[in-house]
Amino acid sequence: MPAPRTEPAARRPTLAERRKSETRLDIARAAARLFAEHGTADVTADQIAAEVGIGLRTFYRYARTKEDAVEPMLATGAERWFGAIAAGSGGLPTLADLEAAAVRSLTIDGGEDFELTRGLLRAMDTDPALRAVWHRINMEGERELRRVLAELGGPDADPLHLRLLAAAAAGSIRIALEQWAADGGQDPASLVVRCMRVLGAGL
Repeated sequence: MPAPRTEPAARRPTLAERRKSETRLDIARAAARLFAEHGTADVTADQIAAEVGIGLRTFYRYARTKEDAVEPMLATGAERWFGAIAAGSGGLPTLADLEAAAVRSLTIDGGEDFELTRGLLRAMDTDPALRAVWHRINMEGERELRRVLAELGGPDADPLHLRLLAAAAAGSIRIALEQWAADGGQDPASLVVRCMRVLGAGL
C-alpha cells in the first residue's frame, strides 16, 4: 500500500531575501509618507532614497519609478488574503469563505502602516500617477486570485464562475478600502463584508 502523499514544507526565505523585502518596505513607507504629505509631483526619488538612507542607484534596484516604490506596502494586504485563502479547508472557496479570509487579512492594528495606507489612498484621488499604480495592483491581484481559485477548484471548475468570483471579491476589497480612506468611518473589514454581500448576491 503506497504511503500517503504529503505536501512539501514551505521554503523559509533566506536572510538575504528577508533583508531585501524589509528594504523594499522601508522604501515604500518613506515614499508613502512623502507622497501623502506633498503629492508625487513635489517628491523626487532622491528625497525618498535620502529618507531611507540609501543611494539613488540602490533605490532604482528596488523600484522602477518613484510611484512604484509604494507598491509593496499596498500589496501586503492582498498577499495576506491569498495566504488565508490557500490555507483554507480545500476545494473551491465560497464567497463567504473569501469574505472570512478578507476580514482576517484586513484586521489592521492601527499602527503606522494603517495611516500611511489611508494617506496614500486619499492622495490617489488627485494624483493620476498614484492612481495608476493602485489600479495596476488591483488588476494583478484579481488575476492572482483567479489563479488561486482555479488551483483550488480543480479542472472541473467553471472558468466564468471563477472570473466572476474573483472580480466580486477583489472589487469588494478595492471599494471598501477606498471608501474607508475617503470617509474615515467604518473600519475596512466591516466595509468589505458589506461590499461582498452586495456584489456577490448573484453568486
